[in-house]
Amino acid sequence: MFPFILKRFCYGILVLFGVILVVFFLFNVLPGDPARMMLGQRADSISVVTINKDLGRDKPLTMQFFNYLNDLSPVSMHNSTDKESFWYLDPVKYGKTLKLFSFGNSSLVLKEPYLRRSYQSKRNVSDILAEGFVNTIILALVAMTFAIAIGIVVGIICAIYKNTFIDRIALIFSVLGMSLPSFFVAILNAWIFAFLLARFTGLNMSGSLYGVDDFGRGSFLELKNLILPAITLGIRPLAIIVELTRNSLLEVMTQDYIRTAKAKGLSKPRIILKHALKNALNPVVTAISGWLASLLAGAVFVEFVFDWKGIGVVIVNALDKYDFPVVMGAVLFISIILIIINFFVDIIYGMLDPRIRLQ
Repeated sequence: MFPFILKRFCYGILVLFGVILVVFFLFNVLPGDPARMMLGQRADSISVVTINKDLGRDKPLTMQFFNYLNDLSPVSMHNSTDKESFWYLDPVKYGKTLKLFSFGNSSLVLKEPYLRRSYQSKRNVSDILAEGFVNTIILALVAMTFAIAIGIVVGIICAIYKNTFIDRIALIFSVLGMSLPSFFVAILNAWIFAFLLARFTGLNMSGSLYGVDDFGRGSFLELKNLILPAITLGIRPLAIIVELTRNSLLEVMTQDYIRTAKAKGLSKPRIILKHALKNALNPVVTAISGWLASLLAGAVFVEFVFDWKGIGVVIVNALDKYDFPVVMGAVLFISIILIIINFFVDIIYGMLDPRIRLQ
């Protein structure tokens, strides 16, 4: 089992390195001068040169890339004495560090990954992403809970009433849920439930988890703003779970042990809930693990439509302002989450099915 885990871990590292490589070179060949973006109308040639030197953009691109890798790595090499050095261990940038050992002017340190600073707000990108990630993970978890609860129940009903009117209607909605783009569903839901039917639903077209009262006395929890984005984000995994639950349950119901349970005179609800369902949920659990990672990445459009203050809105605003460090940090952050989730899913697969370990 250990060689299998080690192999998957190495694959994850290689994928992450590939993402870093593509992200860095993609955003460093795009047009636009960060120094002029930061200075605005106050830009002059001397200030532009000074800021580009501070950002390290006066160095060759390969050196900038290795410095970027050094900043991202939790274990990195820095010059601890020369403040003019390109590799200087700046406490303002890197925060608290732990020196592992030193030789000459260089030190090997343990630190938090440094994702650079925003061109616009001058804040650390990690702080900006941390604020948005909390709202994004709440939205993704609520959307997934909604999809699981409704999807399994509807899938069971479709399997029980196979080829009936209920089954066909549910399958039509499942196909629509899988086919319609998230941004289109978001706009449609916002228009219907928060505009046309706002008088009856009381829902807003935009808003975040916390609202601010009109008198500025503080923020308050506003859970109703979570309803529409969570339902919109959960529609696609809901459709998948309905299909998987229905098909898997129908397959399990043809097994010999189910026929034996029927011959013993057990009731149909008991057979389904106690014997068939737990064996039919294996592919559903597999889909849930993959979709949770996809929801974190796919929440960008939904968050933007509903103005939900998560990573999606952060990315869109950063793109609009050409704030490349924020976009680069967000892409890397989402990629790391996907790699970690897929890593653990692969391990679970290997534990459940020895054939995967052998492959």
